[in-house]
Amino acid sequence: MTDFRTGEVLLIHKPLKWTSFQVVNKMKWLIKNHPSLILDGKKVQPKIGHAGTLDPLATGLLIVCTGKQTKNIESYQAQEKEYTGTFYIGATTACFDLEKEIDATFATEHITDALIKETTKQFTGTIQQTPPLYSAIKIGGKRAYDIARAGETAEIKPKEITISIFEITRIALPEVAFRVVCSKGTYIRSLARDFGLALNSGAHLIALCRTRIGEYKLSDAMSIEDFEKSLKSDITTNI
Repeated sequence: MTDFRTGEVLLIHKPLKWTSFQVVNKMKWLIKNHPSLILDGKKVQPKIGHAGTLDPLATGLLIVCTGKQTKNIESYQAQEKEYTGTFYIGATTACFDLEKEIDATFATEHITDALIKETTKQFTGTIQQTPPLYSAIKIGGKRAYDIARAGETAEIKPKEITISIFEITRIALPEVAFRVVCSKGTYIRSLARDFGLALNSGAHLIALCRTRIGEYKLSDAMSIEDFEKSLKSDITTNI
């Protein structure tokens, strides 16, 4: 039987428009009556958390840990990540993705396929990257996105990240599809902004999927619906 109290590592395919917290909250509700969380006839409060936040408009692999496995969350978060996605070239938004409306447009006539591919070289290796203001980074004890949503601004210091692979998989301007393999702390939305600037234009992220965390792959993940079905089967089998 699945043992949520001792600890499980679950690979979940986060749906579009769900926050990572909503996924964890839903799973916490689903497992609350599981037999493994009953000790000496009493229910044990389920302990559950996720490793590595995904934005609401991103999909893909979310590692969810329960019980004693929650102690290992930081080690999972520290592992290399792989993403696929699409940039929109020639326009920007305040949050660098589709959560906000386009706030500026730029020329793209000068952008060629060769320039796009050559520009990726600027972002491969160990580089400095400034996270978006619309992010969960804390500034003076406040979340950056709370500061942004209050209409305020704040200085965010750049951080050192590593991008080991940045390849272009499709060019159909204004859309450019990509694959990125990177270190913990890399913001693909910031990469979109910086890539647009490097092209002497602008860009924002319109699609993103996390396909791998370390050795854990999206192809091995289950949907929330499949998790619920497997949970019912697990309980039925072990009654």
